[in-house]
Amino acid sequence: MKLYKKTLKIDTQADKTTYVDITTQVQTVIQESEIQEGMVTVITPHTTCSVFFEEYSHDIDEKGDEFLQADLNEVLAKLIPAHDSTETYHYPGEAHYQAVESWPDADKYLPNGDRKALWNGDAHLKATLIGSSQSFDVSNNRLGVGTTGYIYFADFDTTRERTRQCKIIVIGE
Repeated sequence: MKLYKKTLKIDTQADKTTYVDITTQVQTVIQESEIQEGMVTVITPHTTCSVFFEEYSHDIDEKGDEFLQADLNEVLAKLIPAHDSTETYHYPGEAHYQAVESWPDADKYLPNGDRKALWNGDAHLKATLIGSSQSFDVSNNRLGVGTTGYIYFADFDTTRERTRQCKIIVIGE
């Protein structure tokens, strides 16, 4: 049994959910692995990000999102309202604010001490609902999905731009 790992770096945007089609990168990692038969798992270690499998929808809205992503945004907004005040969610509570303020790199999470930067409870809930990983078949050193299925990385935290990670693990023979 062979194991091959690679980490992708993904730049995300502020003020909107970022969706990135990573299908080609996953296929490239499978080919680099030289694993012929097995499985690939795609994981995000971030608690406000998700990995999901969906059809590529071809149509793009004015924000640059595919129509299925725009639909997902609308459905999730109905279920999980935007975190726009301290009254929206219990999270973050005073203990969490204080913990983050004590971190050596607190300014990274609280620019200029602005506690609003932690108003991302909606992003955490959306990521929980969608999930942080997906696993797929590897057959003949190729991603074993149909021609319309694509793998997407999503960052639901709209509070600031970031560079995120997505780990790809291929296991098999």
